[in-house]
Amino acid sequence: MPLPGPDTRVVELRVPGLIGTSGESLLDSVGTVEVAGDGVGRIIRPADRLRRPAPGPVLQALGRSVPRTLEGYLWSRMTSGGAAKATWALLFPFSLANVAHWMLPPVPEGRKLAALLGVLCRALLRTAALLLTMLLMSQLAVVTLDLFAAQCLAPGAACLASGPSWLRDVAGVRTAIGVVPLFLVVLVLHRVSSAKWRINAPERSTEPGPKLPGDELTDGPDTAALRCLHTVAALATVALLLLGGPLRVPQPTADMVLWVPTLVLLGIAVLATAVRAHRLFGAVTRAVFLLVAAALAVAAAVVRTPLPAALPGTDDTVEGIGAVLLAVCVVFAVLLAPAALLARPAWAALPRRLRPWAGGWAAAPTLALAGLLGGGFGAGLAIALRQLLRVDGLRLPESYTLITVLWGGALAVTALFTVSGFAIAVPLRRATRGVPDVVRLMETSEGDAREAAAAWARASWERKYLHRIVLAIVFLMALGVAVLLAVRFSYGSVPGWLDPLSGLGVVALWALAAGLLRVVYTAATGPQRNRHLAAFTDLVCFWPRAAHPAVPPSYALKVVPELAERARHHLAEPSTRVVLAGYHVGGLLAVLTAARLAAELPETDRSRVGVLTAGAPLQWGYQRAFPALFPHDSLARLYGELDGRWRGLCRGTDTFGGGATTWRHQVAHDKLLGVGYLPDGGVGALKPAIQGPTGVLVLGGDHWLPDPMREPINGRRWVAGVRRHADYVADPEWDRAIVLAAGLERADMTTRLAEQVPLFGDLLGQPRRR
Repeated sequence: MPLPGPDTRVVELRVPGLIGTSGESLLDSVGTVEVAGDGVGRIIRPADRLRRPAPGPVLQALGRSVPRTLEGYLWSRMTSGGAAKATWALLFPFSLANVAHWMLPPVPEGRKLAALLGVLCRALLRTAALLLTMLLMSQLAVVTLDLFAAQCLAPGAACLASGPSWLRDVAGVRTAIGVVPLFLVVLVLHRVSSAKWRINAPERSTEPGPKLPGDELTDGPDTAALRCLHTVAALATVALLLLGGPLRVPQPTADMVLWVPTLVLLGIAVLATAVRAHRLFGAVTRAVFLLVAAALAVAAAVVRTPLPAALPGTDDTVEGIGAVLLAVCVVFAVLLAPAALLARPAWAALPRRLRPWAGGWAAAPTLALAGLLGGGFGAGLAIALRQLLRVDGLRLPESYTLITVLWGGALAVTALFTVSGFAIAVPLRRATRGVPDVVRLMETSEGDAREAAAAWARASWERKYLHRIVLAIVFLMALGVAVLLAVRFSYGSVPGWLDPLSGLGVVALWALAAGLLRVVYTAATGPQRNRHLAAFTDLVCFWPRAAHPAVPPSYALKVVPELAERARHHLAEPSTRVVLAGYHVGGLLAVLTAARLAAELPETDRSRVGVLTAGAPLQWGYQRAFPALFPHDSLARLYGELDGRWRGLCRGTDTFGGGATTWRHQVAHDKLLGVGYLPDGGVGALKPAIQGPTGVLVLGGDHWLPDPMREPINGRRWVAGVRRHADYVADPEWDRAIVLAAGLERADMTTRLAEQVPLFGDLLGQPRRR
């Protein structure tokens, strides 16, 4: 590493985390101004009163002041703002199915059985994603086509009696009211799957090298083909429902002429999706398939005019798609189990807290949750509309009763787990363990120690059990599906003693449908009212399209290369050092950017790059949920490539932002010990933690912050109370971690300097020693 000279400066490039962080909060400044970017990805700096870029606060390093340029990369416009992005909330089940693809366990090299299981699991995932599209269209058709157009607007019906008579009397109008919204939904799905971000950076180098985190994070080559196949399947589902469903052979010749090619087209779409036949679907082939599917859907609407009082194919279509989806999910779960076992040697030597969730099997419950949410939202929307119409006799598919019972049971189980956990288990953990030894090591005051101990107890319990509770609820709901189906086929209908659960389920589905629609409304009515949507999209929009095309475009594919290009821009000046500083998911983006730079930059430039993650869910969440994307050895290798210039700010009170580079923590002889990544790229026991001037404990690359902060510091913003996941940048350790990530000092140097130079100790918040 080059030694710091008199011209050395540090560029701190901050990356925000969740929920549309503003520029002012990102840079901790009263004003910001854009200095680069394309309006979607924006580079900002602090601004003076004339809205000119201003320098950042200086850093204290080596007993002197080092200039710092403070920049931020804002990407919130990629996930929120505007009516178009508002509809993304309705695609959450699709996004979950897409996320399940990235959760699959890695395929060991040279294992043919593992490779075969990987191919089969990915084929089943793509098929399940296609069935989710078909389920959405069939359930929306239940609402617009059957419940509203066919039943509510039937001639002589008591529903909406005050409406204009021509809505009922003109047959074509009734059909259009039911069909046009479905065609618009298909168009929206097609447009969403076509959306891409323009990347203002050169393409990534494809030279082979050691595997680093995120190497496989790219858009699939078959996105265009999947987009065509999903659109074809959606149109064919509408046509099939109009023609009487897949299980009834229509009697009129005109219906038969349309029914057979519709089934054939749907079968081709399912088969091509499963076998990934994207090479056969060029631009001309895709256009032909889309035209044929659209023509069949329009022709089916014409021959079904006038609509009957109730569509006979509704139950068959919805229940048939649901049954096939259930079967695919079961087969996927069964095949995923041996695939996870074959991949187990990759993490068998790791401690349990670093191993993948559910032993690498977490993709199965994630896919099941996608199906449960998709079915629940469609049923909730239909039930809510029937309740709002307040008319007796409006009929819905019988399977919706099973869905209400299922969600009623899920609501009861969730309430039981929540009460048991937060009202019993967390207080019991706090009472039995007392104040953690590490809190005492941080020299926290007695009053703050009690508050910190309660927050530590809750956060540690949530880190250990929160994902298990979610997996347990999904498993119980999947088991409930099997039980309810057995009861349905045994009794012919749902027993009366399940009516209370059905009523509770109606409330749950009402809340689900109303909640998602409210998210859409708040996102569409104003740019400042979209934080609810951002909480969804920031999590699921991280992943490129793989299993499902109708998901929002991945912001990671734009943010990472543009961050890397900005870092290269600053590294062109030999005396500049760049620190990529990310908060929450921004920390993950910073790590991926550093991995890209480590693979592409020469050693002279790479030695001037560092990373700071704050509250990043990398170790607790992403490393365990996505073992193929963030394998343990690749993270250790990146730490070695950076020669230890990866610093992680973490709090024991933060559920999602625990340790980033260390684990197996214990206190022995008043010293914090642990295991973690080593600067040589290996893993091993670390030297005892060094206590910094503000009470922080620096163990390896992790800085464990006292929470609450110990005392106000002259010249710095003060934040009182337990902060958990917020206000990392307000902690004085942020600047110290930037100094270490820039390679200006080692962790043990700052404490010695604070003791030797009184002014330096004041700036770091350490009282002067007399």
